[in-house]
Amino acid sequence: MIDLQSLLDQAVVDGCAPGFSAAVITRDGQRSSACAGVRGADNAVPMTTDTMFAIFSCTKALTSVAALQLVERGLLDLDAPVGERLPVLAAPVVLTGFDAAGAPITRPASAPVTLRRLLTHTSGLAYDFCSESLARYLAATGGALMGADNPDLPLMFEPGEAWLYGIGIDWTGRLIEAVTGQGLDAYFAENILGPLGMADTTFFPDAGQAARKASVHQRLPDGSLISIPFGMPSRPHFMMGGGGLYSTAEDYLKFLAAILDGGAPLLKPETFAMMMHNQVGDFAAGGLKTAQPMLSNDFEPLPGVTKRWGLAGLINTDPVPGCRSTGSLAWAGLANCYYWADPAAGAAGVVLSQVLPFGDPAVVATFEAVERAVYA
Repeated sequence: MIDLQSLLDQAVVDGCAPGFSAAVITRDGQRSSACAGVRGADNAVPMTTDTMFAIFSCTKALTSVAALQLVERGLLDLDAPVGERLPVLAAPVVLTGFDAAGAPITRPASAPVTLRRLLTHTSGLAYDFCSESLARYLAATGGALMGADNPDLPLMFEPGEAWLYGIGIDWTGRLIEAVTGQGLDAYFAENILGPLGMADTTFFPDAGQAARKASVHQRLPDGSLISIPFGMPSRPHFMMGGGGLYSTAEDYLKFLAAILDGGAPLLKPETFAMMMHNQVGDFAAGGLKTAQPMLSNDFEPLPGVTKRWGLAGLINTDPVPGCRSTGSLAWAGLANCYYWADPAAGAAGVVLSQVLPFGDPAVVATFEAVERAVYA
């Protein structure tokens, strides 16, 4: 039997994070969860299995599934221009450079932004923490990604011509709202969280859930960790679909269990099969080059393993020796939250911490140790 507790305890002793929570499904179908340490460097309350974490981009897989539900219902088309529903994306422009004064130079895009491109990070939309060009554009224009308003931003390349991690799934959340007339929180509650019994997954924690939140931390150059102020806005904001959820490890495992079960009860088998298939051709996916080292390190998941992007996350097209099978789904959240789901082997797991910058080597090593233990 996997000794999840010892792995997490040792990671806390080693200073990887003040606390961890993790939950796994082993190949024989057994579920196991554990937690270690405390909720924060500023919060000596012991970590518990019901501790709430900001899971950031672990939100993306749920938003992607929500969009695919609407494709099944005929309300969305993967390859139709999304500008029909989202006017800001109706006539996108591509950033081509900056003039001598530092002002951005753009030109009209020749291809449309589509839902498939939003879901696969091939739309040309970027995040500023992993795009120096977008970070420079925002500095020159005074723009921002965060907030309730729709950001009017250029593309970094022609839609469909490359892979770059970006705000496509944040826009997908807005697309879901435009099509359904519901807030994304209401749609999730009715169509994903409710059916899976994910009662501790939410965009807007109530008072009881807020009292159970772990603190977010920044790792300093000497390796120590300090708590930092953090909280998602209490009203709907642009980043909801791409990174707005709070959850617990045990709750998120319920979503991963649905992935192991072929998408049931959320998706039809044929939709699930499409979701888990490479959608980006030969574009390498998953690697991030940081433009904001305080937020993210350079990150290359599964070094040496061929990786592509499906319609809901990273897909390894080679097996990982001693770990996940070919065709597994995986991704992560900014504060060093990581998950994988391996339908072929029936194994899955999630490891949650609240540490910046992303791609912290010590936390990544902890996640890898948990995965290896599941397959051992």
